[in-house]
Amino acid sequence: MTLTAPPAEQQAAASAHKTDAPPKRSWRHRVSRFDQNASPYFYISPFFLLFGLVGLFPLLYTVWVAVHEWDLLKGEGDFVGVGNFVEILGDAMFWNSIGNTLSIFLLSAIPQLSVALVIAYLLDRGLRAPTFWRMSVLIPFVVTPVAVAIIFSSIFNEADGLANNLLNLIGIADQEWKHNTALSHIAIAVMVNFRWTGYNALILLAAMQAVPRDLYESAALDGAGAARRFFSITIPTIRPTLIFVIITATIGGLQIFAEPRLFDVSTAGGIGGSDRQFQTTVLFLWELAFFRRDLGEASAVAILLFLLIVGIGVINFLISRRISTGDGPKSRAARRRARTADTTAAAAGTTIATITEENAR
Repeated sequence: MTLTAPPAEQQAAASAHKTDAPPKRSWRHRVSRFDQNASPYFYISPFFLLFGLVGLFPLLYTVWVAVHEWDLLKGEGDFVGVGNFVEILGDAMFWNSIGNTLSIFLLSAIPQLSVALVIAYLLDRGLRAPTFWRMSVLIPFVVTPVAVAIIFSSIFNEADGLANNLLNLIGIADQEWKHNTALSHIAIAVMVNFRWTGYNALILLAAMQAVPRDLYESAALDGAGAARRFFSITIPTIRPTLIFVIITATIGGLQIFAEPRLFDVSTAGGIGGSDRQFQTTVLFLWELAFFRRDLGEASAVAILLFLLIVGIGVINFLISRRISTGDGPKSRAARRRARTADTTAAAAGTTIATITEENAR
C-alpha cells in the first residue's frame, strides 16, 4: 500500500527545497560584481604604472649602477659590490657636502616653517582683500629657481651687492658672503626661504580654514587669548598638514641643487665655492657624475642621500606626532586636572545628596 502526501504538504516541501537551493546568478550580475570590485584598481593603475616607470625603475637601476664600476662614456664595468660605498664613505669631500647640506637645511627649514605658520595665521584672521595677499605670498614661488639664484647672487655680491651696501649704512664692513662658510650658508638659506615660505603658508592656511570656528569662539568665551588659541587649538588641529609640510620641506631641503650651483658662478664648474664651502650632497653627486665621469660612485652617493632623507623624515614624523590633539593621548598635567575635576565633582555630588537627604528628613 503506497502512502502519498497531501497536495498542501507536497507544495510546502517543494517550496522549502527551492528556498534551500542557491539562486542562480546571471552573467550580468557577475560582470557587475567584477566591475564593482575591480574598477578601483583600474582607476589607480595609471599612477602606479607611471610611478614604476619613472620612479621605481630608476631607483632600482641606480642600485645596480652603484655596485659596478660605471664610466659615463664607456658604460658598465666590473662588479665591485660595496666598493663604491666604501670609497665614498672614506672621502672627506662627501662628509663636507653632508655637513653643508644639513647646515643649509636647518637654516632654511626652521625659519621657513615658522614664518609660514605666522603668515598663514595672519591670513586666516580675515584681512581685507584676502585674495590679493594670498597671491602676493605665492609670487616668489612662481619665479623659477634659476632667476631667484641669479637675483640673490647679485644681492650678496661681495664687491657692490645690495646686502653689503645696506650693512655699510649702519657702519658694518663688507662681508664675504661667497667665501665665508657660515655666511654663504645663510645667503643660500635666504634664497630658499624666499621661494618656499609663501607656498607652505598657503598649504597651512587651507588647513586652518577647515578648523571649526566654534572652537575659537568657545575658547574666547573661556578667556583664552590669541596665543593660547593658536597653540592649543590651531596647531593640534592642523597636525596632519603640518607633518606633510615638514616632510616635504625635509625632502626638498636635503636635495637642494640649483641655489648653491648658481650662487657663485665665478668658481670653476660651479662646484660649491672656491673651497667647497657650500657644496651640497647633490652638487657633489653632480660633480662625480659629469666631471669625474664616475657614475658608480655618483649612484652610491644617491643611495646614501636617499637613506639620509628617509632617516631624517622618520625622525621629523616621530617628533611631529608628539603634537597633542583633541582625540590623542592626554599629557600628565591634563590627566591630573581631569582626575582633580572628577574628584571635585564626586565630592560636590555627595554633598548635594547629603543636603537633599537631610532636607527630606
